[in-house]
Amino acid sequence: MKLVLWDIDHTLIATRGVGREIFGDCFEQVTGHPMREQAAVDGMTEPVIFRETAKLHGITSDRPMFEAFARLSAEQHQLRAGELRERGHALPGAARVLAAVAALDGAEQTVVTGNIRAAAETKLQVFGLDTHIRFPIGGYGEDDAERAELVRTAIRRASHSLNTPIAPEDVLLIGDTPADVAAAKDNHLPVLAVATGRSTSTALRKAGADLVVRDLEDPSPVIWALTGH
Repeated sequence: MKLVLWDIDHTLIATRGVGREIFGDCFEQVTGHPMREQAAVDGMTEPVIFRETAKLHGITSDRPMFEAFARLSAEQHQLRAGELRERGHALPGAARVLAAVAALDGAEQTVVTGNIRAAAETKLQVFGLDTHIRFPIGGYGEDDAERAELVRTAIRRASHSLNTPIAPEDVLLIGDTPADVAAAKDNHLPVLAVATGRSTSTALRKAGADLVVRDLEDPSPVIWALTGH
């Protein structure tokens, strides 16, 4: 079997600012401070972004604060799903490549994302990209602050759910940042990087991606990475 671990933001979808607005609203509700600036988000998990954004405002955060933030974020993503659909979009080829992987015998797909699970589900559902994703076996921001650990979490969950050990060579991680590449390499996994975010193809190659593509409009590189043909 093959297990595909998808990043979400700038790999499969773009929120076009809605995600940042939701983050800012929830941050203010939890901390009592308007968000003047946000910490770097590319490849970072939600706990890290919250913690570092709090630091930028002179706030020392803790786990209960993040958990309160996560609950609000889950609610806001649901409440603003229509706005997300109107302003954001699925990236070109996303639906097609998910379907192409699903058509392979023995292929399972889930997500490894810095998002909390509720937000991840909403983001993919509003763009019709949830059909082939097994959310229960994914790795999410509330699971750990480190992306490499989220990869391990997803593999453990998948192994348990499928009742079979999963070897590193049978996993493919797909993401758009050097942090995605690093998380894969920390776990000795092959990684396909897609240059649909802020990171250039050159930067992704330098980070150590096994394969770099400009976008997902042609599913054949992903299929080749999984099957060798």
